[in-house]
Amino acid sequence: MREITAEIQSWPIAGAFTISRGAKTEANVVVASVSENGLTGRGECVPYARYGENEKDVVAAIKALQPAISEGLGRDELQRIMPRGAARNALDCALWDLETKLAGKPAWELAGLSAPRALTTAYTLSLASPDDMREAALAAAKRPILKLKLGHGGDDDLARVEAVRGGAPNSALIVDANEGWKPEDVLPLAREFARLGVSLIEQPVPAREDEVLRGIDSPVPLCADESAHGLEGMKRLVGLYDFINVKLDKTGGLTEALAVIRCAKLRNLRVMVGCMVATSLAMAPAMLVAQQADYVDLDGPLLLARDREPSLRYEGSLVYPPERELWG
Repeated sequence: MREITAEIQSWPIAGAFTISRGAKTEANVVVASVSENGLTGRGECVPYARYGENEKDVVAAIKALQPAISEGLGRDELQRIMPRGAARNALDCALWDLETKLAGKPAWELAGLSAPRALTTAYTLSLASPDDMREAALAAAKRPILKLKLGHGGDDDLARVEAVRGGAPNSALIVDANEGWKPEDVLPLAREFARLGVSLIEQPVPAREDEVLRGIDSPVPLCADESAHGLEGMKRLVGLYDFINVKLDKTGGLTEALAVIRCAKLRNLRVMVGCMVATSLAMAPAMLVAQQADYVDLDGPLLLARDREPSLRYEGSLVYPPERELWG
């Protein structure tokens, strides 16, 4: 008989992580475990208040599936009976991990993928004053890709990007507004950011207002994050965005994330694979999705004061596939 456990864990962040919606000093995650015949699979998720999630409700939703898991509930049925979100992500990834142990095969092989390789991840700079972001950029200037959390548009965000470009003249830059801009800010800022060598603008306006992006001629590609969740709604994103940011906490796990990647490519949408601030256990399954991405943003553990053991191996901005002791 399979058994489920779920627990809340808190991991301190190195300093604070700040975006346009607020700041936090710890990453609160939920870890789900599914055990059978002495073997245990694990998955980690980050409940996201932006979507009405919290840790206690996610734990309760996972534990509520104990009867179905006992009767042999698998990943395919899980997609049908549980809505996408953090709870399904943790449980889906735990089932993948358990399947690898029962089959004696790695997750990439079970998924029909090629063996994963090391990838270059973006490194995130929290929202701060231009001077503080310049100092952060100077400290991270050797990293090939920097992702900047921005604020509410206008001259303040332009000053932040100018400051970061001054501190890290050779790094590729991705900017993330986290829905913070007004629609009228998009084109003026995109033109300035093109001058500064910005490669991608992520979620400039609120998801509920993003129809204003349809058909605009932005000189910097636009990426959907809060506007992109799972397979539903993918068709609408064509003509609004050039990229989508695939996060397992939004798709509800690795199973749907792999399907989203396939759908995006069919619709000529390019892909970033992103993450919440979390430990290596949350990043590990995302590494399989990231193998097919144009941009990789799996730096969550690098933003923590400490990571779990065993962990992913990071060498600068190069992140290696998980060892089987961690996941998959």
